[in-house]
Amino acid sequence: MKRKRTGPTNIVLRRLIRELRKYANKYSAPIWDYIAELLERPARMRVAVNVSKINRYAREGEVVVVPGRVLGAGFISKPVDVAAVWFSEKAIKKIAAAGGKVMFIGDLIKENPKGSRVRVIV
Repeated sequence: MKRKRTGPTNIVLRRLIRELRKYANKYSAPIWDYIAELLERPARMRVAVNVSKINRYAREGEVVVVPGRVLGAGFISKPVDVAAVWFSEKAIKKIAAAGGKVMFIGDLIKENPKGSRVRVIV
């Protein structure tokens, strides 16, 4: 018997995906649809980004979305606002020490429903 794919079983993640799709349709913001798609991947294919990669690709003062985990390997020297689903303790400390802000993706979509001036790092 072939098993049917169910998507994420984490209820918080499922609610976030539903909310992202709602905002994508309501505000004609395809970026939220794209992030929802990335979050629906199987666990072994989800995104994990180190702060060093954020430092490499983000500009100073920019808002960055990581559709997955942010880990603390490397260093970050720019004040960058980072929105993700999960953060390691080291990553939170390093981003805050650089003058940036850490937030949940759900908070970002309420703050910026159109998704303008947001960079997605995968």
